[in-house]
Amino acid sequence: MFLLGLTGSIGMGKSTTAQMFADEGCAVWDADAAVHRLYAKGGAAVAPFAEAFPDAIEDGGVSRARLKDIIAQDHTALRRIEQIVHPLVGQDRAAFLAQTSADIVVLDIPLLFETGGEVGMDAVAAVIVAPGVQEARVLARGTMTREQFETIRAKQMPAPEKAALADYVITTDTLEHARAQVQNVVSDIRKKIAHA
Repeated sequence: MFLLGLTGSIGMGKSTTAQMFADEGCAVWDADAAVHRLYAKGGAAVAPFAEAFPDAIEDGGVSRARLKDIIAQDHTALRRIEQIVHPLVGQDRAAFLAQTSADIVVLDIPLLFETGGEVGMDAVAAVIVAPGVQEARVLARGTMTREQFETIRAKQMPAPEKAALADYVITTDTLEHARAQVQNVVSDIRKKIAHA
């Protein structure tokens, strides 16, 4: 099993690229989706959050909006939240890896380099696009203001740095170009597996 880390900043086209890997027969594990499962009603994070941050619980699940408020008011909260969430996300990923039989597993982790997650990967693919395209995509979603986008972008490693650290770079300027690059990456990895 070959572990390919997939990373890219907000608005780079990472989710679309992850789907392209799935289309090529790769198993895809999504870190953000894992957090959503953990936070949902009945999710593994609900009980520890109910104990540590009772105000974060809403309708039987963990409210991201309430967590944002808690983090804004308490500078120690983020570290405590991460201490709850990171091990649970790790367990979710381990369970996924244990049950897949795919030759290539794509681990879709937005903050892969920021968290040192590249260490456990066989290779890393970074998804990039021009800054103007990135901003236009995010603002077109209508879910955040330019200021919110800039705040998120400022917390993420700049795309050129991610690209320099990655084994593969996928430019998502067009769907056709991105798909061709994904197919090349999969083909290259399968050749490496065959000759291992």
